[in-house]
Amino acid sequence: MSDWPARVIWWKVYPFGFLGAEPAALPAGADVRHRLRSLEPWLDYLIELGCNGLALNPIFSSETHGYDVVDHLRIDPRLGDDADVDWLVDACHRRGIRVLFDGVFNHVGRSFPAFQDVLANREKSPFAPWFHIDWDGDGPDGFGYQNFEGHAALVVLDHQCPEVIDLVENAMGHWLDRGVDGWRLDAAYAVPLGFWHTVVSRTRKSHPDAWFVGEVIHGDYPDWIRQGDLDSVTQYELWKSIWSSLNDLNFHELAWNLKRHNSFCEEFSPLTFVGNHDVTRIASRLDDVALLAHALVVLFTVPGVPSVYYGDEQAFRGVKEEREGGDDAVRPAFPAGPDGLDPGGWPTYRLHQGLIGLRRRLPWLVTARTEAIEVTNDQFAYEVLGAGGERIRVLLNTADEEYRFEVEGAVDVLVASDDVSGPGHEVGPQGWAILQPAD
Repeated sequence: MSDWPARVIWWKVYPFGFLGAEPAALPAGADVRHRLRSLEPWLDYLIELGCNGLALNPIFSSETHGYDVVDHLRIDPRLGDDADVDWLVDACHRRGIRVLFDGVFNHVGRSFPAFQDVLANREKSPFAPWFHIDWDGDGPDGFGYQNFEGHAALVVLDHQCPEVIDLVENAMGHWLDRGVDGWRLDAAYAVPLGFWHTVVSRTRKSHPDAWFVGEVIHGDYPDWIRQGDLDSVTQYELWKSIWSSLNDLNFHELAWNLKRHNSFCEEFSPLTFVGNHDVTRIASRLDDVALLAHALVVLFTVPGVPSVYYGDEQAFRGVKEEREGGDDAVRPAFPAGPDGLDPGGWPTYRLHQGLIGLRRRLPWLVTARTEAIEVTNDQFAYEVLGAGGERIRVLLNTADEEYRFEVEGAVDVLVASDDVSGPGHEVGPQGWAILQPAD
């Protein structure tokens, strides 16, 4: 694997929502909407934020939200066409921005041509082996099929089928050939590890610099690296412990989880985040939004490859609900350009800029490890140690009164909240500081 992913901080965008696309596929023959080109003013915005990677959620032809794909080789006409993708990849690369596509390869929409053939021809369909079909099963189609987590509109592929392996390999190679830098693999946790190993290892032969990150929520994360041949996975455990420890005022949870995070980082660099298209926004998830800065400090000081979900850098709010359309609140449309954003969000943007800027000055953080120094329910001090002897200290105080950390030695304050006083050991109410031990 190339070393470029270690230098990327991603800005993650859900295009159907961000660009205000129609909620369902356009009728046959409708004009293509060239919305992808509307991303142009946002490319400079993400660079100014400090990011240098654009991670896109699905843009392929689908029935509704992008995760019910019907053609992996066609851009959804609600967003654009091949020329628009070529333009976008070129516009990004000219600015030094890497591009990550979202591959939905666990399941497809019911309008997927192979499944439509099964509906029409039943057992006689040559595509029947592509799916988990129970011909004696009870269902509205006269047979049963495996769907994704109870969603009848999402038909699970049979990943033991050689034609399915070829389908995914061809799709990944097709877009890598067009300049895409890597893939987020949706629902990677639901797909056999042997399938990923086969497809990814084949794809690497012609695209050795591509980066493959799997969506994994629970489980032994390194298995997807060791057995699935992926480069990284989504660090949901860290995401959960960040907001949970802040809400419960229980930094012991985060301290314990950082030990586990260390064990992962010995084998790979996880994709870290405090928000994405599938979860309640961090500004809504936290019981006290004043602690948003604390969550960001953790994100940008612990090892891994950080990702910022669009709108989080502007303190957008949105609650995910378990119902049809329950994701809409966390996948909103953005204005035509940055000038259209609410002025109230820019302080959070500038906070992101400062923390991302610090991380860029300390590139060794990607592969570092953390050690807890002082842990209480309301306070947490930890040290981040680089392989070359580099180190910083992070002090977090969630209490309503000033707290003096028992941190030895002289330090330089790299960046801090307004409520840090003294040499950097006294942190004010709900304050934080990032320190560098003085030589």
